[in-house]
Amino acid sequence: MTRQRLYLYDTTLRDGQQTQGVQFSAAEKAEIAQMLDRLGVDYIEGGWPGANPTDSDFFAQAPATRATMTAFGMTKRAGRSADNDDVLAAVMNAGTPAVCLVGKTHPFHVREALGIPLEENLDNIRASVAHLVAQGREALFDAEHFFDGHDEDADYALACLRAALEAGARWIVLCDTNGGTLPERVGQVTRAVIAAGIPGDRLGIHCHDDTGNAVACTLAAVDAGARQVQGTLNGLGERCGNASLTSLIPTLLLKEPYRSALETGVTAEGLAGLTRISRRLDEILNRPPARPAPYVGASAFAHKAGLHASAILKNPATYEHVDPATVGNERIIPMSNQAGQSNLRARLAEAGIGVGRDDPALARILDLVKAREDAGYAYDGAQASFELLALAELGRMQHYFTVERYRVTVERRKNALGKRISVSEAVVVVQIGGERMLSVSESMDAEGHDRGPVNALWRALAKDLGPYQAAIDDMHLVDFRVRITGGGTEAATRVIIDSADGQGHRWSTVGVSPNIVDASFEALVDAIRWKLVRDRVVPA
Repeated sequence: MTRQRLYLYDTTLRDGQQTQGVQFSAAEKAEIAQMLDRLGVDYIEGGWPGANPTDSDFFAQAPATRATMTAFGMTKRAGRSADNDDVLAAVMNAGTPAVCLVGKTHPFHVREALGIPLEENLDNIRASVAHLVAQGREALFDAEHFFDGHDEDADYALACLRAALEAGARWIVLCDTNGGTLPERVGQVTRAVIAAGIPGDRLGIHCHDDTGNAVACTLAAVDAGARQVQGTLNGLGERCGNASLTSLIPTLLLKEPYRSALETGVTAEGLAGLTRISRRLDEILNRPPARPAPYVGASAFAHKAGLHASAILKNPATYEHVDPATVGNERIIPMSNQAGQSNLRARLAEAGIGVGRDDPALARILDLVKAREDAGYAYDGAQASFELLALAELGRMQHYFTVERYRVTVERRKNALGKRISVSEAVVVVQIGGERMLSVSESMDAEGHDRGPVNALWRALAKDLGPYQAAIDDMHLVDFRVRITGGGTEAATRVIIDSADGQGHRWSTVGVSPNIVDASFEALVDAIRWKLVRDRVVPA
């Protein structure tokens, strides 16, 4: 059977930038655009030229991409010609091969927001799209509030689509702008649009996630015949976000009926880089990745229950709907005080640690995990620390270095400008192969801001590890989580640190202490030791 082409349109750099707390720099937008291009999307919507300096700067130096770079704007304003609208001119001046213009299709919005007659809105749509086409641009019409408009006045909503189509628009995009339409209704309306004469191979879908159904609504439109899907990486977007391409892309490539019926520009190689792209975006945003995110989350292929882990050992398909490697993710068998020996053996096997079924060390490791979790540790979220614990109990842990002592000071003072600042300084002394090494570091960044005592400790610890320095130079910390366990005089602090390296590996370590700095230092030391073990570094 001949597969139909489905086009992927990414709006991370425009709609995704409307996420609360998100603001990309022009350089970050360029990096994200290149990631999207490697992934294999067909269109990259870079932003709204003229709306803000960052978007204008991005388009002035936009990277060359195989994907069609697209500028976003709005249809011409009332009382102006398309040739004489400065807002539309700014969009055109970006020089992109494609332009997406948003226009009203809901009579309520035409009357209340624009304050113009319905027929004048249709004229504005026609004139704006025709202006794009006359300038040799591929035109997309973003039919704002279409599903709400169709419910109020289907004839007028469809008239708006026809006005854009007849003026030469390549794509008509149905937008569930408020995110309140449910999947069944999206499917019904999309079929009605196609039946009314808008071809499915010129129809797109753009959904928001205000009911948690953006991905399902997008698939419903595809089922009905739409052949362009719009969304964002990690579901970024205004309010509750947009349809997540991070979920949609693997579903379209790996799940029936889409896998057999549709073809996209994403290859198997591109799909295998999806998890890395997703997590890199979160690094740019300086936020922790969503652990339960479908396909790419750290918990997406985690099997905590003993029954599940036992079955996974025999055949991963028992509790996994796809192979984690197809999306660049990995299987995790977490350890916790609920674990049994099936979990333990599965987790050790995943880590490349072979242990016989009857090895008495298995029981000792389980007892140790349960005792330490009773003291506040949590190994289901810190796999690297668990592996180090198991290796030590099995007598297989390599000895790399000993921390002789450390000290952290925090000082509050006035700087040379008379401004009151805080400064953290750390001293770490380690022994490596009989040699004693001392490192000192403070926590000031390039802008002169204090990054705190844990940052100072990390910089001192990773500053000079002698023969191991080359192995840890590409390490960096990506997340830091603190939890107070217990209460009163028995309270302890649990710190979990996520680390990553230049090869795209990511791991988590845990530390527990009544002192938050001490707990952090324990997790930092574990992070370095696990990387040395993982990279098979030979002890000095």
